[in-house]
Amino acid sequence: MLKNLVRPLKNPRGVALLVTLSVMTVLVAASLEYNRRARFDLISSAAARDQLTMTEMAKAGVQVAMAILAKDRAENDTDTLMDEWADPVKIEEVLRDFPFEDGGLTLAIRDEMGKIQVNALVNFPEGRQFNEPQRQLWERLLQYFADRSKELKLDLRDDGQPTAIINSLKDWLDSGDDDAITGLTGAESSYYNDREPPYPARNGPVQDLDELLFVKGITPELFYGQPEIPGLSGTLTVHGATLGEGTGFTFPGRINIATAELPVLFALVPAENNDLVETLDELRRDMVSGKQTVNMKNPNWLTQIPGLADLKLDAKLIAASSDVFRVESTATLHDAGVTITAVVQRVQTSKAGKWTCRILSWQVG
Repeated sequence: MLKNLVRPLKNPRGVALLVTLSVMTVLVAASLEYNRRARFDLISSAAARDQLTMTEMAKAGVQVAMAILAKDRAENDTDTLMDEWADPVKIEEVLRDFPFEDGGLTLAIRDEMGKIQVNALVNFPEGRQFNEPQRQLWERLLQYFADRSKELKLDLRDDGQPTAIINSLKDWLDSGDDDAITGLTGAESSYYNDREPPYPARNGPVQDLDELLFVKGITPELFYGQPEIPGLSGTLTVHGATLGEGTGFTFPGRINIATAELPVLFALVPAENNDLVETLDELRRDMVSGKQTVNMKNPNWLTQIPGLADLKLDAKLIAASSDVFRVESTATLHDAGVTITAVVQRVQTSKAGKWTCRILSWQVG
């Protein structure tokens, strides 16, 4: 019986067949794995190639935008939404002169000086006291958001009230620390050191807008917005510094009223003239559509328009031109895309007097 269990196979062909099948199974598995890896490497290489191509396309778009802005500044000393840099149709016409074999490119240029300059809230370079016109500007801006929160029955925390936020922001920016807390609602490093994790107050100009999320009272909901109301971040900029006396710098805080968004218009217009904000916004839309023609080189152009004669604006807050712009360049290829956001500044060369642009910040994503 034991002999029957261990007897050898009598058919050598069967053994060969089993060996052959085993070898083929291993070879097929190896081939499939090799094919999978080869396809993965090929797809990865193609994706990397497309990513690099789109990045270079988007960079080229930024250069095109800078050329458009430099040309505009050489021809005009004012900036409005009627200019070519603000006209999507005109930009598309320019992009047609830079065709790509595959993919596409879109550009959007927005005036960064149509926003409220965060660092102008405090007088720099001494950096200790409020810039009073800017403080009033902030009061009206935050009241705009507070009023809309009430309309939507959204609760604001005590430290999210306009005065509390302004005092905290002033303490974040000013050069004093702990010995100069503003009012009862301000906050210096002693307050932030009790946070988890702890961190000090900036006590200087803000470098990045997202830094405001560290300031007492500025919540993500207020900063980024909610489905019902826009966020504070869309109305603010950290740019706008100019050379001051000596080797210092300052933030004049002047806003281009021709390009400012509606919340910024509410902040610019005194409370007694709030009823004129909608009229002003409608005027700007009419200017873009060609229904209204205005000579904006006249410093009093606003008050010469029917319906706006009673509008009283602080001359320290108003500008008619801009030199800092935000460029969004988006390249697309094979159902994928890359967007480069660059903040650029127009500058005039000292020797030739020509206008050009330099990049202040650059972000891919």
